[in-house]
Amino acid sequence: MSNPAPPTLTLAQARRVAVAAQGLDRARPRPWSADLGHLRRAVQRLGVLQIDSVNVLARAHQITLFSRLGPYDTSLVDRAAGTAPRRIVETWGHEACFVPVETYPLLTWTRRRWGSMTDLDAQHPTAVVEVRDVLAAIGPATSRQVEQALGDRYAARGEGWGWRWSVAKRALESLFDAGEVTAAYRTPQFERAYDLTERVLPAHVTGRAVPDHADAVRALVQIAARAHGVGTVRCLSDYFRLPQAPVRRAVAELVEAGVLHPVQVAGWRRPAWLHTGARVPRRTDARALLAPFDSLVFERTRLLDLFGMHYRIGIYTPAARRTHGYYVLPFLLGEHLVARVDLKADRSAGTLLVRSAFAEPAGAPGDDAARRTWPAPAEVVRALAAELREMASWLGLADVVVEPGAPGDLPGPLAADLDRAVD
Repeated sequence: MSNPAPPTLTLAQARRVAVAAQGLDRARPRPWSADLGHLRRAVQRLGVLQIDSVNVLARAHQITLFSRLGPYDTSLVDRAAGTAPRRIVETWGHEACFVPVETYPLLTWTRRRWGSMTDLDAQHPTAVVEVRDVLAAIGPATSRQVEQALGDRYAARGEGWGWRWSVAKRALESLFDAGEVTAAYRTPQFERAYDLTERVLPAHVTGRAVPDHADAVRALVQIAARAHGVGTVRCLSDYFRLPQAPVRRAVAELVEAGVLHPVQVAGWRRPAWLHTGARVPRRTDARALLAPFDSLVFERTRLLDLFGMHYRIGIYTPAARRTHGYYVLPFLLGEHLVARVDLKADRSAGTLLVRSAFAEPAGAPGDDAARRTWPAPAEVVRALAAELREMASWLGLADVVVEPGAPGDLPGPLAADLDRAVD
């Protein structure tokens, strides 16, 4: 007897599941009222909070939290990651990420090794041991502080493109990749202050046995599935950068355990799975600007399949080839990505600059449901202007300014709405 066909989700239902799973449909706390509990729950729900050093607007992880918490004190992140008892810790996850401290042991098998480290032992056979010993004696410490403690021997920097790391920095990163050291905190200049992992993580985490590979993958897939709500093997693999073969085995085991349920998503060619705890809202009132490294937009194929948005990050594209700008944020309204804006915090002038603003087409080809529920252009402009004003307030900027000649079809209407708010 053949197995029954899995239940079907419409594309609209799948969108709402995804938005809800990411916590974007929840009412935000009152402005500036979010506390460590709110932050911890947000990171727990996401599973990973990607870090990026670009600060043209704000750090990526700060924006991702703003999208869910509204205006909040960014020092909460420093407290959660840098003071005991730590709620989150930095490690390699999707990329460089904050994760709940309980997740750290699960990533033992996935921490990556940088190619630039492979010749370190051959060239400097005692460097890693000496750096670890210095860190044990003086940590937490930045790479520059470790270099100073070691003298000139390991301060030499590499040649060629990219980061010109010193030998000491390379040794620290090698130890970081191996999990022997981690970031005790980030300095105001966003430098890692390294320390021995056993001095950073709480005892209930360091005292736990390292899970075997299959158990770790299964647990990570379960976290990824909860954060997706619904997803394919490709989606679930990408969340923690896992190979697809062990993810497929983990998915089968989680289906057997009743954690995941096979579903068909209308228009998707690949099988999908729904997390047992996923909500399927009838509608969502989400409103959020999404950082380029927000976990809702991690996987670009998923983004295109769910929302019809072909999205690339402008910071990695030569200026002449950028289509929408440098630091471009998708704008989520309801269940749709309705616009994208290139933003910059002009801190010297006290303004949030809108450098471009583009409306998205009302639904991908063939997605009639999206076109029926797509907000009216005036509604998009009003909501986007409100979100920009709230972001400016959070960043301590007095005004939102649309740059003269900004490209896109929204700068004119957006500037007019912002001017009305001032009047």
